[in-house]
Amino acid sequence: MVNRFIDNIRNKHELIFKVLLFVVAITLVVLLLPKEAKFKYEFQKNKPWVHEDLLAPFDFAINKTEDELASERMLIEENHLFYFNNKKRVKNKVIVEFQNWVNLNWKDSANVLEKKEVAKEGVNYFEIIYAIGVIEVIDELDGKGAAYAILLMDENNVGEEVALGDLYTIKSAYDFVVADLKNQEIANADFLLSGIENSIQQNIKYNKELSEKDLENEINQISEVKGGVYEKEKIISKGELVTEEKFAVLQSLKTEYESKLGNSSQSLWIVIGQVIFVLLLFYAIFIFLKNVSKNVYSNNLDIGFITIVVVGFVAITTLVLRFEEISVYVIPYCIIPLLIRTFFGNRLALFIYIISIFLISFIVPNSFEFILLESITGIITLYTVLNVNKRAELFYTSVIIFLVFSISYLGFSLLQEGNIETITWNTFGWFGIAAGFTLLTYPLIYLFEKVFGYISDVTLLELSDTNNALLRELNLKAPGTFQHSLQVSNLAEEGIREIGGNPLLVRTGALYHDIGKILAPAYFIENQSGVNPHDELGYEESAEIIINHVIKGIELAKKQNLPEQIIDFIRTHHGTTKTQYFLKMYQNENPDMEVPDLFQYPGPIPYSKETAVLMMADSVEAASRSLKTYDNDSITGLVENIINSQVDENQFINTNITFSDVTTIKKMFIKKLMNIYHVRIEYPK
Repeated sequence: MVNRFIDNIRNKHELIFKVLLFVVAITLVVLLLPKEAKFKYEFQKNKPWVHEDLLAPFDFAINKTEDELASERMLIEENHLFYFNNKKRVKNKVIVEFQNWVNLNWKDSANVLEKKEVAKEGVNYFEIIYAIGVIEVIDELDGKGAAYAILLMDENNVGEEVALGDLYTIKSAYDFVVADLKNQEIANADFLLSGIENSIQQNIKYNKELSEKDLENEINQISEVKGGVYEKEKIISKGELVTEEKFAVLQSLKTEYESKLGNSSQSLWIVIGQVIFVLLLFYAIFIFLKNVSKNVYSNNLDIGFITIVVVGFVAITTLVLRFEEISVYVIPYCIIPLLIRTFFGNRLALFIYIISIFLISFIVPNSFEFILLESITGIITLYTVLNVNKRAELFYTSVIIFLVFSISYLGFSLLQEGNIETITWNTFGWFGIAAGFTLLTYPLIYLFEKVFGYISDVTLLELSDTNNALLRELNLKAPGTFQHSLQVSNLAEEGIREIGGNPLLVRTGALYHDIGKILAPAYFIENQSGVNPHDELGYEESAEIIINHVIKGIELAKKQNLPEQIIDFIRTHHGTTKTQYFLKMYQNENPDMEVPDLFQYPGPIPYSKETAVLMMADSVEAASRSLKTYDNDSITGLVENIINSQVDENQFINTNITFSDVTTIKKMFIKKLMNIYHVRIEYPK
């Protein structure tokens, strides 16, 4: 019984791992979700209420909108009284300084009476000025009229409202003295005026600390609510328009509803509800992979990558929402489909993206708006920019994301508000930042390639560059093999385009499939120029050298850190076929002896459409060089014989290639070879 249980676990360990992976992912997502109830009604401003008549489930207050609160704060700031202190000791200090100035600067020492008269007149002016007061000029009073009142505090901290026009500034006090002196015939008036100008000081000083503290208290006393609704009171009827006032009431009910349930014993049921929905969404991923993306389903590493992306963006959203001043739209969610499309294609990318948006909608405010904007932007971006192989295309992708976000948000806001003036324009800035963050797709692709062993089109483009060091070495040491590889890459690329597959992967694999020939180029006929070293060797030894180019190629590719997907083309391009030339020669000389395994390639056989097409293209291109005449019959016969032989030897049984695909490839190869070897007109001498 125990052994049978262990056997069952052993036989189903792949499925068990997948289940555990999804359980961990579900647990993490549920832990990240806020433990608050969700208001069960969706509503939009200026749209009809489509649900049944809504009665208040409990008493609640109606919250003021942010605009209303901001307007009240602005009104308080405009009408707020500034505190000033009356420094009465300043007058005595100013008078002493004035008298000292007169004594120091009076030049006519013989005329003492005039000096005393000037000093007396100056003191009289200071008595008049400081009976009113000289106010300190501050920036906060700029633009305030003469009627604007300040709160003047005496030494006992008793305040009195005083209009600005009832007080002097240093300038207005000086102007008063100038005007008064013009109306009187006072000797030494200029000297007196200079002394007053030099000595006058402000005695009504701004109390910044008290002013700001009082303003803060007034702002803090602003009520965040504006009335309330009683239990069982009707809030809105079915079909009634959600006006701005009704919208404020509904928003207040939603906030209070979610707060009450989130802080009550019902939070356990909330968690259970979250588990159910998250479980269903991850089960949808599981079913989709199992029935639609079977290649991904069979690879636990791929499933791990997908769950990391989904859970990662849920975690990022939770983190960003902790900062109230940052909008959730700053997060570049369009990276999700771009990343998954790079490795798994459009269909899976779109499905995972939609599931991710549904999951994240549990966290974000205004979930309907979020799902609508993100879904439209993601879908249009995914199918407008079909690949991001070049840097310019990624910048183009960012522009598309920004434009789609902006247009869809503008349309949605106009539908809701019915007024362009109420649109929150700084949201467009968040869209721009998110579009810019999309450029992180490139480094993320590189990171996941290294961590998960993936290969992207960007990497394939780099590897397929014939200026690559390894391909240049192949061209220098084995130029015939290099030309053969180029021809094979062209044939294979066109073949895979005809039946569906990854042309860039096939092209890159074809360029590297024969790199093992670098180590002994002279033993391969395409690199020979008259001398054939096989003439000095036995057939078994020659076959071993030929077959070893596969093994040596794998070793060289690993040494050069080529991706495993490219190395697979090296492994499989001969499958388990035989070195037919040396095998036939051996059989002719030894008709009665058993054929040794030495003449057979070790394999493995191709496992995908791409590797199968490469095997066909490689054999056909190599054999076509040996034709004596190039016409439709000879080329057709060559292609038919070689590919049929590979089919008969079961070289393609591990691939998903069909007989129809094989027929299509044959026709395409015949057409391409006819174009390559067409007869040219003979030019006159």
